[in-house]
Amino acid sequence: LQHRGQDAAGIVTSERGRLHLRKDNGLVRDVFRQHHMLELRGHVGVGHVRYPTAGSSSCAEAQPLYTNYPYGICVAHNGNLTNTEALYKDMAVKQRHVNTDSDSELLLNLFAESLNKHQSKQENMLEAVFDTCKEIMQQCKGGYA
Repeated sequence: LQHRGQDAAGIVTSERGRLHLRKDNGLVRDVFRQHHMLELRGHVGVGHVRYPTAGSSSCAEAQPLYTNYPYGICVAHNGNLTNTEALYKDMAVKQRHVNTDSDSELLLNLFAESLNKHQSKQENMLEAVFDTCKEIMQQCKGGYA
């Protein structure tokens, strides 16, 4: 797991609609002790190791990142968004609070805002997620995965 990303590590899992998150600065072996792993309950999850290319080395920028609106959403993102200034302005207009300089947190808020809009227009959550992804990929410039 420690191929790169010596700055921070994190995992979020899901069990019965609840998200269980553990993340911190440091190497995987230091962030995840046995008692941490036992608290990451569920059969699905997302993991991330951070090698910062944008933002800072703050623990607040360790991933996965989480927002509780709408639904509770987590994101793990690698890459760089190159049009962050315009995207930050868009989030301010929509009254979304972005707490760090992380383009990953910005991406999470863009996704959450768009998902909320698409979900209110249709009943099928899967279609709302795909429509949200299409919209976000049109808005975001740069290289990312």
